[in-house]
Amino acid sequence: MTKPSSLRTWLQEAPFALTMSSGFFGFFAHGGVLAALEEEALLPVRCSGSSAGALVTAGWAAGIGPLEFKARMDRMRKSDFWDPYPGFGFLRGHRFQGLLEEMFPVTTFEELKVPVALSVFDVFSFKTEVKKAGELLKVVRASCTVPGMFHPVKIGGRTYVDGGVKDRPGLDGMPKEHRTLYHHLLTTAKWRKDRSLPRRDTCGRPHLTALVLHGLPRVSPNRLEAGYKAFDAGYAGLKSALDRPIDGEGRVHVEA
Repeated sequence: MTKPSSLRTWLQEAPFALTMSSGFFGFFAHGGVLAALEEEALLPVRCSGSSAGALVTAGWAAGIGPLEFKARMDRMRKSDFWDPYPGFGFLRGHRFQGLLEEMFPVTTFEELKVPVALSVFDVFSFKTEVKKAGELLKVVRASCTVPGMFHPVKIGGRTYVDGGVKDRPGLDGMPKEHRTLYHHLLTTAKWRKDRSLPRRDTCGRPHLTALVLHGLPRVSPNRLEAGYKAFDAGYAGLKSALDRPIDGEGRVHVEA
């Protein structure tokens, strides 16, 4: 098979899926990547994700345009989701649920414009579950429920937290045979065993191409002002990556 001359060529060759990883407040950078894809009319036919990736892919599939998403995130303040309450986590999560209800124009997976699969972590079975039907907003919330930060979320009698606990890439919901653009958020967390990129052969995904943006601005509840910079860096990073070659490991690296 002839190696594509660029990421753009690879994306244009055939329909592709989009997977976005977890990464704390990395939803800003994810939003920028999707904004650039939409501007270039390079749109995925299905999506999957964990945590930040779940929020952005589900939001896009629900009809929230990337620029609309950016405008909403730019207005977000810590007080919008900060609701401390005793429990198995510092924040109750009700305000975050309210944000989702305000943002999303649909409430079920069946109303999304493309199929989406979201990873959540079952606390008591200690396994990742992939949700792709039924109630949407609680699943998005659960996938974003960072352990220790938010109270766990109950869905159908089961208890869930952040999908990135065991499926940081968000790839569990993406069939291996699909051509997949994977936006990987690098982490600097010292406790993470997977701080570097997952190897292509480890993922067992010959049809996966990974976009890796280095040096993205760090965003956190106390650094929300850096969000617009991360969004712009994600946008510029994807634009720059489009005309770069895919390396031998199926990756395109860009300095943000």
